[in-house]
Amino acid sequence: MERQYDLSGVAAPALGALASAGDAATLQLERGAAKGVVVAGERTLADDDSAGCDLAVNGVTKRFGPVTALDDVSLKVRSGEFVTLLGPSGCGKTTLLRIVAGLELADHGRVAVGGADVTRIPANRRPVNTVFQNYALFPHLNVYENIAYGLRARKFPAPEVDRRVGEVLEMLHLEEMPKRRITQLSGGQKQRVALARALVNHPDVLLLDEPMSALDAKLRAEVQLELRRLQRQLGKTFILVTHDQNEAMTVSDRIFVMREARIVQSGPPAEVYDRPANRFVAEFLGTTNLINAWRTNGTVHTELGNLVPRAHPQWEKGFLSIRPEQIIVRSAKPSSNGIRAIISEVIYRGDHLDVYVQPGNLHVRGLPRAGMKPGEQIWLELPARQLEALGE
Repeated sequence: MERQYDLSGVAAPALGALASAGDAATLQLERGAAKGVVVAGERTLADDDSAGCDLAVNGVTKRFGPVTALDDVSLKVRSGEFVTLLGPSGCGKTTLLRIVAGLELADHGRVAVGGADVTRIPANRRPVNTVFQNYALFPHLNVYENIAYGLRARKFPAPEVDRRVGEVLEMLHLEEMPKRRITQLSGGQKQRVALARALVNHPDVLLLDEPMSALDAKLRAEVQLELRRLQRQLGKTFILVTHDQNEAMTVSDRIFVMREARIVQSGPPAEVYDRPANRFVAEFLGTTNLINAWRTNGTVHTELGNLVPRAHPQWEKGFLSIRPEQIIVRSAKPSSNGIRAIISEVIYRGDHLDVYVQPGNLHVRGLPRAGMKPGEQIWLELPARQLEALGE
């Protein structure tokens, strides 16, 4: 039976409770205001271009007063893909995640999960689960009850609750601690409990809002690998928000780099790292050397001499970018893109050296070798295939 509720004047945070009238509810709202009805049992299909995607975001804009948090953002995530929204604080990545989760309503645009338009579906009726930065665990409940909470709220029978909780306890190596209280857990264990609580509901899409930011460096590296292994094992779609470039490179199939409310580049980690679209991406994702350059009559000039980049630049004035590990130290003058430089600083890092040279204050990273000391003259090769011509 179809049930309708007049939601005029009801605050948006209260919509989740009203939407419990049906297994799939559609909220017809306008610009985040609670206007319209909840129709139990209705499932609205998204545009054809979302077919085959676990997530499709189309033209989403979100403003908070005079501040634009998202500006006409679109992206697609394929089923079983691990993607990362990467960017500095305030770029809009967490707002985008919250809109996908249903915790915020977009001013404009649409969100589809599994081919269904969920733009106006409340959070508790979306086939997604979120792991938050602070884990949001219930301190008065033990590990088992924290994981089982969502299933019990949805009235699952006790045997099914036991089966599902047992599965995720084993999957995340928590079999020995179902009765342990949250206050007795380490940071890594809390993170795994938060993951288990999300995964036990069998979401189509798992959202991760900087869940590893509170962990120390060693544990963070371990959890990153475990998270990647788990995602491959499950074949689920994971979407991670982080500002940590190393984390994004470790776990992702694709990275969406965000800046000032927009996505500025997306692609596999190696593509985004090796072929940055602009100066911001080059500097944000790893370390790079930026060389001022200008072009006249097809020749690229720099303070280091004339250089040949990978692709012919479209600007008259811009930058050449090359990563420190891509510069090659030569014993003699290279046939092309060669620079004679003087070492100004050598820093021993154990498995490699960080070498700084003049002119240009270039940063070179390479294997330890004899005779590398300040004041020594060396030849450097900046391979054209690695030298990117960038605008602002």
